[in-house]
Amino acid sequence: MLWRKLANESASRCCTSATRDINTVTCRSLHEGLSFLTITLPAFGKAFERALEQQQVGPATFLGFGYVGGLPRFLGGFLDLVFDRGSGRLLDEPNIDAILAIRQLTLMCGKISIPCSDARVRRAMRGFVECEQEVKVADTERNAIDLAKFREASAVLFRQVFSEADRKIRAGDILPKHGPGVTADRLLGNQKYSQRVWTTRLDRIMPWEWYILPHPSHSDEWGPVDLLEPENEIPVKVVSVPKTLKTPRIIAIEPTAMQYAQQAVREVLQDSIGRDHNLRRIIGFDDQVPNQLLAKKGSRFGTLATLDLSEASDRVSNQLVEVMFEEYPFLHAAIQASRSLRADVPGEGIVSLSKFASMGSALCFPVEALVFTTLIFMGIQEEHNRPLCSKDKQIFRDRVRVYGDDIIVPVEYVLPVTRFLEAFGAKLNRDKSFWNGKFRESCGKEYYAGEDVSIVRVRQLFPESRADHTEIISTISLRNQLYFAGYWETVKWLDRQIEDVIRHFPTVLPTSPVQGRHSFLGYETQKIGSDLHDPLVKGYVVRNRIPMNPLDGSGALLKYYLKRGIEPSFNEKHLERSGRPQAVNIKLGWHSSV
Repeated sequence: MLWRKLANESASRCCTSATRDINTVTCRSLHEGLSFLTITLPAFGKAFERALEQQQVGPATFLGFGYVGGLPRFLGGFLDLVFDRGSGRLLDEPNIDAILAIRQLTLMCGKISIPCSDARVRRAMRGFVECEQEVKVADTERNAIDLAKFREASAVLFRQVFSEADRKIRAGDILPKHGPGVTADRLLGNQKYSQRVWTTRLDRIMPWEWYILPHPSHSDEWGPVDLLEPENEIPVKVVSVPKTLKTPRIIAIEPTAMQYAQQAVREVLQDSIGRDHNLRRIIGFDDQVPNQLLAKKGSRFGTLATLDLSEASDRVSNQLVEVMFEEYPFLHAAIQASRSLRADVPGEGIVSLSKFASMGSALCFPVEALVFTTLIFMGIQEEHNRPLCSKDKQIFRDRVRVYGDDIIVPVEYVLPVTRFLEAFGAKLNRDKSFWNGKFRESCGKEYYAGEDVSIVRVRQLFPESRADHTEIISTISLRNQLYFAGYWETVKWLDRQIEDVIRHFPTVLPTSPVQGRHSFLGYETQKIGSDLHDPLVKGYVVRNRIPMNPLDGSGALLKYYLKRGIEPSFNEKHLERSGRPQAVNIKLGWHSSV
């Protein structure tokens, strides 16, 4: 029904009809199940993006769909506004609304949070091991000359940054921290501040008396600490989390000691990069907007390409990381000591790791960005046939951008950059890399000819009762995103679906804590608050109950010492409750509508 409503509203925008498209989706969903919406249609959407890139629809572009002339019957009314049906070629002025409609109707359910089948999870775990084997093979095939070139390029780009980080680690001017998530040794929340496990590798660069105690004088109160030799270290725990119904996302949960140390190194490394005027405009860690703006520029003028890498984290070899940091002994030692050596892969056993780290390591994201940036500039160096120099950072600081595996480079350097990335083990995702046409995609935003054609995605199934808290929150978010995207007829239908589940659904501002409607027309007031005289409405707010996890003594003192800044960073009960909530709940009450 949601697809039907969006199809009709999109057709109205584009002055076409979606009647036959609705019949096709209804019939095929009946026979193929939810996989038609979550796998088959997204495959159609990706094929459409490739056709925009190639500026041509071929006879095998849209597999599984019948053709009339040079285009599929399905979504034919929209496709006719983008491609010529006779030749399949892209029109000189394709309809932007039709491009957006096709993407919205095909891709919106592609990342719905539904667990994959056991068979697909097993296949993904096997793929993790196969990827590891490929990294090992690539390490043996890489010669000394290639590694020397990589070292030299890295030194030109990052010498000052790495030297500064190295000095800080040598001086002990680093501060580790614990995160809120789970760890391989199953310590949660406040339990992490009383950890009694360290490794001999970490102890050489971060002595346990200074890093897991508030002060060495607390060692008697703390009790014995178990120093693990490399062969006895806890391996990372490889798990799957929902990504698409076609394949899950594979991540690795690090042990507490490793994650704790990784955060210290990550912070000093990112701070050093942030102080470099050129590098902070080339490498991003916490702001996706520069990538999105460059993608928009690339789509409008055709000067910039957006590249995406497959299995990016799992294909970064530790061999390259060692070469990159080997001239900086303390930084190198800290990075290697905080890197897990083995992984526990369900169904595959314990696997020794040649990759640097998988998603889940605090150092995975920054280190892979440094590796990819180095390879990009090696490609630029080859294209110019001259040695790389420090001034190149200034020349390319607004034309090259790396945010994890989302990469932007000038179009004229795509081939040499791609060649170096793949020669050093990376794998270009050609379905999500664009440089020929006017379509660009980076960091969750998509553009065609400078126009935003980003879509609204369905993240959860719809709620069936008031007890489906996560589904209710997600559906309300979907409703509000569709409202601001201009799908107002669909929003009216969604409002009725939500009101069938929860009785109170007021109109509020986006800043309000209430789960309510967002509107360009303002907000609702049902009564005035007696204390602050603010507008109040009766509605549901999210309540996350943090688990009981008491902490006192030296562990509480350590938590205070690890706090950043001068402002309070914990609530008043942080020594009683900590960790991530085990469940999400919504509670009815009177709250501000603003």
